[in-house]
Amino acid sequence: MPILKHKILFVCIHNSARSQMAEAFLKKYGGENFEGESAGLEPGKLNPNVVEVMKDIGIDISKNDTQSVFDLFRKGRVFNAVITVCDEASAESCPIFPGRVKRIAWSFADPSSFTGSKEEIVPRTAEVRDEIEEKVLEFINQAKELAFWV
Repeated sequence: MPILKHKILFVCIHNSARSQMAEAFLKKYGGENFEGESAGLEPGKLNPNVVEVMKDIGIDISKNDTQSVFDLFRKGRVFNAVITVCDEASAESCPIFPGRVKRIAWSFADPSSFTGSKEEIVPRTAEVRDEIEEKVLEFINQAKELAFWV
């Protein structure tokens, strides 16, 4: 009998950085219990610094596409939880998905907004990556302990 996986959607503005990292970490650590996907309010281009810092820890997201959260909504996609990984104001712009959907908001700095030289931006991007990894691991552990999926 196949195991039903909890479907989680990570949303940020452009689906170019934070949501891509969160999706990758959920797939890496929670793949047996979760299906992760990511989308953006205004899909952009994958952030090359994010691709680099993920590759540094052995995760290749270079072939990932960005996609629109509204396209997923129009297709009638169903998720158990929608997790926004941007600021609160942006999180409020996310559509309501059909069905019983748990909405969770996580706040992370946007690597796409970092300025300075590459030598300054990449370490800051890695810090955000590490924060997201920690939050995803915490989410997986809490989901195992809590019965909020029922």
